[in-house]
Amino acid sequence: MKSILSIQNVSKSYGPVRALQDVSFDVPEGSVFGILGPNGSGKTTLLGIVLDVLIAGAGTYSWFDGMSPDVARRQIGALLETPNFYHYLSAFDNLQITAAIRERGKDDRIPILKQVGLFERKDSRFQTYSLGMKQRLAIGAALLGNPKVLVLDEPTNGLDPAGIAEIRELIRKLNKEGITIIIASHLLDEIEKVCTHVAILKKGELLLNGPVNEVLVSEDQVEVRAADMILLQQVLQKMTGIRKIGGSDGTLNLTCEPSVTPVAVNEFCIRNGIVLSHLLLKKKSLETKFMELTNKG
Repeated sequence: MKSILSIQNVSKSYGPVRALQDVSFDVPEGSVFGILGPNGSGKTTLLGIVLDVLIAGAGTYSWFDGMSPDVARRQIGALLETPNFYHYLSAFDNLQITAAIRERGKDDRIPILKQVGLFERKDSRFQTYSLGMKQRLAIGAALLGNPKVLVLDEPTNGLDPAGIAEIRELIRKLNKEGITIIIASHLLDEIEKVCTHVAILKKGELLLNGPVNEVLVSEDQVEVRAADMILLQQVLQKMTGIRKIGGSDGTLNLTCEPSVTPVAVNEFCIRNGIVLSHLLLKKKSLETKFMELTNKG
């Protein structure tokens, strides 16, 4: 798959604090790419660098296979913080001012208001909008000039559940229309539900990256006991599909591939002459896995 953004060994420090450490990944064209991590993990710093707001201490990045930064920037719409809209002006008039400041997109206002679902309220004052509507207008402002890429920093921050659902649906819709979308967020649920690809950061380091359905997979555990625990462990080490065997309080905890069920574990043990005295499936939530991953060390 063609990359629309390639980041190579990017680092950034603020005095003694290393905000980013040797971060590398590619953003596939047509994807919804999530940059996921706790607050302070370097997400906003990374977006600032690839948008030419900040200068990297080391490393490189390139948009559109090495296109000139000035040309590339005009094909990127960004929302790093909420624009300063005028509360007493309509959505249409606010977009007119934004387009004049950015010197692009003056003729895009009506199509964009339709795109973000605000056309029916285009003449309403901004101050009458719900939080979700205000954020949709902010995304609309980022769409001025018909960009190929949309970069959003924490787009659902401060929204109620209804507003979050509106933004998620809009992101899906814009992506279906051919826009590659890059989202920075500390919310696992947001990334899991709208993104196709993800990079996970912690304290400036890249922990994992790849397709969401490969990176964000919850790992169930099977808990087992038998009369001879040493023999049980030796037998299970030979079973295909068991990723890891741990133990505590006379119990073995098996981290398994999705295809390995408790029934399969029981049958394997019986075939190898072991009768289990305890067999339990422990469901591990995706949230638990994410917390374990980002809290390591």
